[in-house]
Amino acid sequence: MSTIKLYRHPLSGHCHRVELLLSILGLDAELIDVDLMQGAQKQVEFLKKNAFGQVPVLEDGNVTLADSNAILVYLASQYDQEHSWLPIEPAKAAEVQRFLSVAAGPVANGPATARLINLFGAQLDHLKAIETANNLFDVLDAHLAKQDWLVGDVPTIADLANYAYIAHAPEGDVSLKDYPNIKLWLKRIEHYPGFVPMQASKVGLAA
Repeated sequence: MSTIKLYRHPLSGHCHRVELLLSILGLDAELIDVDLMQGAQKQVEFLKKNAFGQVPVLEDGNVTLADSNAILVYLASQYDQEHSWLPIEPAKAAEVQRFLSVAAGPVANGPATARLINLFGAQLDHLKAIETANNLFDVLDAHLAKQDWLVGDVPTIADLANYAYIAHAPEGDVSLKDYPNIKLWLKRIEHYPGFVPMQASKVGLAA
């Protein structure tokens, strides 16, 4: 088996969701840090890997993939023989896709954006990002009051896709203290065999 390479940034939740699945599936991967602050992702050699100039990028033999959710789908399809991380049953597969869209939408525009503003000084609307995060968390906390995982009775890539930016929401001044079911869900992921944490920033992780 060829060595999998993951081009990433250690503070990126998009990269972390891929690292999580790689670790949980027991796949050896070479982690290659991309210096986003120096614009390495916009250099010609990297743009050959991803024309959008973003991490993560996964290389697996002759396969080169960008977009974290697309990479999760690939890894689960290619390496999870039990089809538990990406169900093949149509209704559950659709529900996983629904929550991948949540990760790419409200999570990205809410807690991820609030964190981006605090950590990297992004010139975006912080109050709007916090409002988006809280509205999302209200829905997710109610959803997780009825079940342990986002889809079905076992964890899927939907959980991994949404984990990092929600777990690190306090780095963007979004508190989790009013969301007990989300906090329990985060702990379930963190206690799952193969879990690896994302590097914390210098911003405190208040509850």
